[in-house]
Amino acid sequence: MNRRKFLSLASVGIAAAISPGNAGISSAGAVKENPDAVGVLHDSALCIGCRSCEAACQSVNSAILPKPENYKIPEKPFYDRGVLATKRRTDFQRFTVVNRYAIEGRYPVHRKFQCNHCIDPACASACFVKALYKTPEGPVLYKPELCVGCRYCMVACPFYVPAYDYNNAWNPLVYKCTMCAPRIAAGELPGCVSRCPEKALIFGKRTELLQIARQRMADDPGLYVEHIYGEHEVGGTSWLYLSPVPHRDLDQPELGKTPVPEPTAGILETAGMAAGVLSVFFGVAYLVSGRREKNSGEEGQ
Repeated sequence: MNRRKFLSLASVGIAAAISPGNAGISSAGAVKENPDAVGVLHDSALCIGCRSCEAACQSVNSAILPKPENYKIPEKPFYDRGVLATKRRTDFQRFTVVNRYAIEGRYPVHRKFQCNHCIDPACASACFVKALYKTPEGPVLYKPELCVGCRYCMVACPFYVPAYDYNNAWNPLVYKCTMCAPRIAAGELPGCVSRCPEKALIFGKRTELLQIARQRMADDPGLYVEHIYGEHEVGGTSWLYLSPVPHRDLDQPELGKTPVPEPTAGILETAGMAAGVLSVFFGVAYLVSGRREKNSGEEGQ
């Protein structure tokens, strides 16, 4: 195959790959919340930082976390709260962590950190091979067999959640909380929720969790700030948060109500249509080129 033919075929393949039928794009207004979708409410006023949720998460996800040869055992057991002295984030070793925040003039406040399972997830919108996708039930899930390791999801996520396994040269994957989707499908609670001794984590339908959160704020107006984090942020998330202090003090980013994919949806869709036109153009160019080469060969003979 000569260079001209190779470039023509490559152009057609690339254009087809990014056409509207294959792109992992969330169109503006296309994602609507399922009223039966589930989520979790985290109450920082009740969380004591015991790390029981971390231990439960590691246990129930042991089958999908990296194998022991690539896995670093924590230096301290889960009941040791000494790790709370350092701010942590999720990585390829763990789907969730608890952080402690020293608030001036009051007791420390703890917050659990994991994937928030956005209603219109930026990670899924950025994934052009659809390795990440939103389920009607609520969780945002990952298909490792489709992942090409581009890490666009890490760049797109406004909460800095997806983590990459840089230690695995042969099969590096992205890791993030699944909200224990298999357990939910089996009628069980997510691992972290099942082990919380203070009931700081509540699992249920997102619509009902919002009602619970509002009721708690009404019952104790001096305890909570008047803000349910995740109700509207980036179009809403399946994980919701109550806090006795401003959420920014717990390192939760201040975000608008517009879903992250929405401002770029029109551009991406236009790019898809342009790709469709280009695919036709390059296809015709290839046929014309092939015909010309055939005629030239016949004349040479």
